[in-house]
Order: sequence, then structure tokens, then C-alpha cells
Amino acid sequence: MEGQSEQMEHQAMEHKPEEHKTEHSKPMGNTVFIGKKGTMGYVLAVVTQFNNNNTPEVSIKARGKLISRAVDVAEIVRHRFLPNSKVKEILISTEELTSEDGTKNKVSSIEIKIQK
Repeated sequence: MEGQSEQMEHQAMEHKPEEHKTEHSKPMGNTVFIGKKGTMGYVLAVVTQFNNNNTPEVSIKARGKLISRAVDVAEIVRHRFLPNSKVKEILISTEELTSEDGTKNKVSSIEIKIQK
């Protein structure tokens, strides 16, 4: 069962940011979803969001075992690449995911909002 929830985490996080919508159906273009790529790839994605989109805030989202990678990404961005940025908000929650066979699993999630 642990393998199924891990697989669901990876599938859910590998979507392109423009496909994700908030509860209010606004595109989430300033969000980086953490998946199974290397940490520095996500750091580059966050820095690129700040530089190319001229946005004042970027969200980093992750679930389950990938939460620690999200924290690493946020800290590397803040300390090495954008030293004047700060963490605006950290949101934690538990999401219930339904697998293909109908079983429900609870998975922790985090959203870290970094402000330039």
C-alpha cells in the first residue's frame, strides 16, 4: 500500500503548472510542484518564475516524502540565489487521495510561499 501512495504522489505532482487550478479556477502559473527530479531543477524553476514572470511571490508545493525536498528548494533559493527574499507563509495540510483500486490514503502536503 505504501508503494501505491508514493506512486499517486508522483503522478499528482508531475502535472504542468498551467494545468493546475485553484478553488476559484485561476491558473497557478507562479507555483512550482515538487516531484522526483533533482533539487536544483526545482530551484532553477523557482528562480526562473521570479525573473521571467516578474512575480512578487512563488509557491512551492509538495506531498508526502517530497516535503523535505520542497523545504530544501525554498532554503537554497533564499540563501544562495535570492538572499533578500523571505518566506511569506507556510501551509500544511492532509489530503485524501483515492487510488485506481478505490482505496483512500491520507497524504501530508505543504505549500511554501516565498516573497521577493
